[in-house]
Amino acid sequence: MILRTFIAGLLLSALITLPCAAQDAPGTLRVLCYHDIRDAFASTRAERPDPEATDTSDLVAQFSWLHDRGYVSVTLDQVLAARSGGPALPAKAILLTFDDGYRSLYTKVFPLLRVFGFHAVAGLVTSWMEVPADGRVAYGEQGLPRDAFVTWDQVREMEASGLIEVASHTDDLHHGLFANPQGAMLPAAVARRYDPASAAYETESQYRARLQEDLARSRIILQERLHRAPRAVIWPYGEYNAIAAETAIGLGMPIGFNLELGDNEPGRALQALRRTQLQSTTTIADLIVALRRTPGPRAEDLGPERVMHIDLDYVYDPDPAQQERNLDHLIERVADLRPSTVYLQAFADPNGKGAAEALYFPNRHLPMRADLFSRVAWQLRTRARVRVYAWMPLLAFRLPPGEAASHPLVAATRDAPSGAGAYARLTPFHAGNRALIREIYQDLARSTRFAGLLFHDDATLAGNEDVSADAVDYARREWQLSLDPAHDLTLPAARTAWAQRKSAFLDQFTLELADLVRQEQPALLTARNLYAPTVTDPDAGTRFAQDYAHALQIYDYTAVMAMPYMEAASAPLPWLSTLVEAATRQPDALARTVFELQAQDWHTHTPVPAQVLVTQMQHLKVLGARNLGYYPDDFLHDHPDAQILKPVFSLERLYRGH
Repeated sequence: MILRTFIAGLLLSALITLPCAAQDAPGTLRVLCYHDIRDAFASTRAERPDPEATDTSDLVAQFSWLHDRGYVSVTLDQVLAARSGGPALPAKAILLTFDDGYRSLYTKVFPLLRVFGFHAVAGLVTSWMEVPADGRVAYGEQGLPRDAFVTWDQVREMEASGLIEVASHTDDLHHGLFANPQGAMLPAAVARRYDPASAAYETESQYRARLQEDLARSRIILQERLHRAPRAVIWPYGEYNAIAAETAIGLGMPIGFNLELGDNEPGRALQALRRTQLQSTTTIADLIVALRRTPGPRAEDLGPERVMHIDLDYVYDPDPAQQERNLDHLIERVADLRPSTVYLQAFADPNGKGAAEALYFPNRHLPMRADLFSRVAWQLRTRARVRVYAWMPLLAFRLPPGEAASHPLVAATRDAPSGAGAYARLTPFHAGNRALIREIYQDLARSTRFAGLLFHDDATLAGNEDVSADAVDYARREWQLSLDPAHDLTLPAARTAWAQRKSAFLDQFTLELADLVRQEQPALLTARNLYAPTVTDPDAGTRFAQDYAHALQIYDYTAVMAMPYMEAASAPLPWLSTLVEAATRQPDALARTVFELQAQDWHTHTPVPAQVLVTQMQHLKVLGARNLGYYPDDFLHDHPDAQILKPVFSLERLYRGH
């Protein structure tokens, strides 16, 4: 119940803050998700104890509004026919879904479907349905009596009416599993189980077998009880991955429903249909906003970004008790400051060298300092209710001696960007390096759930980098360039061509890694750290192999390091003005750029006063900047001072009353 309630709260916050968007494209499908329906739920919305339940009067009002505005309730038959060349879905097509099989599905929803002529899909958890009449269903921490849910006879009656079709809500995946030694609970459909007794993680083959067994059992029970196999699966908590989808398709369930934001355009994969979850506090105005949402969680839909960029090295402590206290400090501070997003370090860099010496998740190649990322990310997501991005290097991995010998580094350079020369970066042109990095990202994706990836500022190659043998061979083979490190790269035209190709190569590699992570995290967002000169200096692309204009097109957000002290700016505010002015020359730049300020002056090794940060944030807002962030956040010492920062930085006003 706790797992479900936290996820429901996150979805509600997102639903309420999204703006209206354009009208539906032809063939667009909207899917609504309901749970329990209750009479006289509470005297006021704020007092309602179950955020997922809907008052009967609210359901009647919503059905009436949909009916009167011309929305057409469609069936799975119509959805499948439209995808196989049959009649297109009608305008304003809407699909109603009801999860968990509460008794109210029969006593309240079924009669209303008859009145309005609507259809619905009902997701049943078969292990709950099989509990004897006098038993208790393993729902949440306390469980519920069996008579809180529909009976098989009632389900057969509803299916016989033609108004309701049953989908699998899995057999026994509607709960959390221990996913790490700290006891973090993740949804069972996507978690790799951690066994405390053996201190071992579930293998990929064990995970696949568990999914296969569960979904097959659910299908068999539904077919035996209803004489009809399910065609759809509704993923518990909306969580699924490519393996889960593949398993369901193999068992004859080509349709899958999640809880991602947005509508379903005609080309949307059937196994990845988005649903809008309605809550106890959802008003008609909220429903209208939800029905006008554009496809998917794009930057324009997510509202202004307020980003705290946090070092997980500050949370880690060899003393478990102190580590828990550190984590509590972090959660309380984030909950107080109310950002939208946390960029959370997933790698260990205790000496501040900018390269990963170890990782905070189980993996195949680097030491694991602690299995900490999954626990902190989940706590931030569920307790502080923020989006968490995994902050990861692209190339800067310090491998153990046994592996380092076979994985060459970027060749030495004469003009590396500020700070980049210190990174121990693997050359991306070596096939073995790319394979190793792919496996690290794959291990990250399997270890926990997160909203996005932030690619570290190590994703850069200076003008005469990389001139390793691997890079030159790659250039000759793939780009037909004749490169001689001793001569050709001294020519401006050759260096410019080389830099442009390196920039495109790094972009492509980040997109490849993002697609790999999406096998586990289908709704993944992306962000990329770029140096400020990449925005202001037309020649910076040659010096950094970074392209701001292209980054705006391919990432959800471009996190520009708006750090005047790092760039030795004598007048920070005019420098920020120049930066924003240069950014606005690109289309939609302010919607997709996070201006990330510095809270530490690394030249003087002193904190930047909170009031200075506030002044810079106010200045950026006046210039039209929409998305703001800062790094680092020292939550252990309350720097920057939360009380000074909060009035300018916090998004609390968007959450107030929800």
